[in-house]
Amino acid sequence: MPAAADAHKRLYHLCPRSAWQAAQARGAYNGGRGAGPDAFIHLSTGDQVAGSAALHFAGADDLLLLTVDPDRLGPGLRWEASRGGALFPHLYGDLPLKAVLAVDLLPLGADGRHVFPDLSDGAAGA
Repeated sequence: MPAAADAHKRLYHLCPRSAWQAAQARGAYNGGRGAGPDAFIHLSTGDQVAGSAALHFAGADDLLLLTVDPDRLGPGLRWEASRGGALFPHLYGDLPLKAVLAVDLLPLGADGRHVFPDLSDGAAGA
């Protein structure tokens, strides 16, 4: 794991409410990933997650923010270059439900952007 990754006590994943409900019924979350080179679950740091929401989930009104403990992800967690060469956390394999520390609804603000809980302390509240 890159040295910068050690500083991240919490990671975040964005998903539709229906996907999270299916994961709870199944006992694990697979992120809707398919096969092939993109067969990983996209995660973000606190500094990256709002940009990811704006880029990939603009206008989604059923979006959830999963707060994830990276120490519970095992060897499937990899830091790889993505947008603009920045390192993003990717999880190869299912996201265990026990690794999810909090689940927050991300409502849309008046400006149409998602309203995030305070992530400054590294953890969101349920």
